[in-house]
Amino acid sequence: MNSYSFCLYIAGHTQRSRVAEANLRALCESRLPGAYDLQVIDALKMPHVAEEKRILATPTVVRQLPLPERRVVGDLSDYLKAAEALGLPDQSTALGETGND
Repeated sequence: MNSYSFCLYIAGHTQRSRVAEANLRALCESRLPGAYDLQVIDALKMPHVAEEKRILATPTVVRQLPLPERRVVGDLSDYLKAAEALGLPDQSTALGETGND
């Protein structure tokens, strides 16, 4: 079981949606290599799911696990702010480095 779970809500296959997905995948690979699940939901194709989750804007990423849930709206182009908002470990922690040489 992966320790982090994300759901990215997009609205169609637009450039902004593709950028958000690519940025989220890159962020997860750098901070959580092999320790995350990512689901992408197109709110245009599945509006009932977006409505249930109260998604008001896209793209929106929801960190479902670990709790508490966190949300970030936008294309995640500012990696540091996105990582902080999603509560991701920093790269040295993610890679298992202790800082002790």
